[in-house]
Parts: sequence; C-alpha cells; structure tokens
Amino acid sequence: MKQVIGRLQNSIAKLELQERTLYQNTLILGEEGSGKTYLANKIRHYVMAVGIPTIYFDFSDPSIEQIEEKFKDSEAFFYLRFEESEAFDTALNQAIADRRNIYMAANPNYFARKRNIKSRLSQVIQKQELLDNYYYFFQEIASLDGFYTKFEDFVYYIFDLVNVKKFGFTFLTQPHEIFENPRIKLLFTFLYLGRCSNAHYFNTAVLRSLKTNTFYYQYRMDSRSLLFNDIRSDIALID
Repeated sequence: MKQVIGRLQNSIAKLELQERTLYQNTLILGEEGSGKTYLANKIRHYVMAVGIPTIYFDFSDPSIEQIEEKFKDSEAFFYLRFEESEAFDTALNQAIADRRNIYMAANPNYFARKRNIKSRLSQVIQKQELLDNYYYFFQEIASLDGFYTKFEDFVYYIFDLVNVKKFGFTFLTQPHEIFENPRIKLLFTFLYLGRCSNAHYFNTAVLRSLKTNTFYYQYRMDSRSLLFNDIRSDIALID
C-alpha cells in the first residue's frame, strides 16, 4: 500500500508513504505553524489505514477542546489525559484491548526529575502492549519542566525506545538550539538516516526560511551500498 502526500521540488517523483514508513522513524522539525501536525496526521492516517493502531503523546497537556480538529476526524479517535489513578489505567488498558487510536495528553511534570527513577508516565510510555502493537507519535513542547533538567535528557529518553519498539515512531519538535549540538546532530543522523547527512538538515536558519507545509526532506534509500544506505535530499511540499 502506498499513499501520495505531496511532491518534491527537484524531482518528478511524488512524496509517498509506504511500508517502510511503518518501521523507520520520522523526525518532523519546524517552527510553530510550519505544518508539523498536518504532516504528522497524514502519517497517522496512513498507519491507521494499514491496520496498525496509533498513540499520540502530546506533552502540552491539552484538553479535548484544545486538540486540533484534524486529529478528531476518525471514528477510532480516543482521547485520554494522563493521571496517576486506577481509573486512567483501566481506561488505557481497555483502549489497548480494543485497539483504539489514542490521543494522550500528558503534563511533563509527571515525569521523574531524576534519571534513576521511573515515573508512572514513563511506565505507561514503555508499556509492553504499546511497544509491541502501536505506532508512536511524540509531540514535544518548548518546555519539559518535569523531565530531568534539560531538553537533551528528553531526547535521549526518546532514543531509548528505538530498539524496543516493533514499529517506528514520529517525533515532532521545534528547532531547539540543542539540535545544533554536533553530538545530538550525529545521534539523530544515525538513528533516523543511518549515517552523517547534509548539515542543512538541522540548520535552524534554513528551517525558518521555509513556507508552511514545506520541509527540507531527507530519507535513506532502501538499496544499500557496501557500507551505508544512500541519503537523498529535496524540498518536499505537502499537499
């Protein structure tokens, strides 16, 4: 199954979602209003159409009234707001059993403030039934006050999930200055692309110059060379 979601500026090819989308990670990096959630919703609908349930973690902790309408247009939509209660656990377990597509609002203050403590929120994110059966979306916000001490800590926390999930995940975030850190840039490159990539990938000045629903798009080719998959780059315009 393939789904066309846009076009490439420097190619006659269309921008397609295909089976590899389900297993490879996607990073959507852009300013507020750049179209991150619009693109993420296209990925979400593709994953759902294939028959894989999705869970979308929104750490801005929105009420159901504050969620963008584009995330409410499925009959399988199921909103949950994280809390440390038996009622929440029961509702989540039932949603998982029913393979509902979950939109979970979460206040980052529920995260533990120390690395060696696993909060109940972390336990939910790492719940085995979710890791085995769900495609994840993470919508990071500018401030994760409850998560250790830095945004960088949250980034590493997300990376810890890479090798334990059956499916890939999509990570939405604004271009923090941390992405210009060479170590973080290298780490992102290996996890998302497979090797070092064009420096413009995390150049926030370039990202800020793009119009809404336009992204600097990089992806790893399926065909391998002796050492690495080839990396292709283009400007993608999302329909």
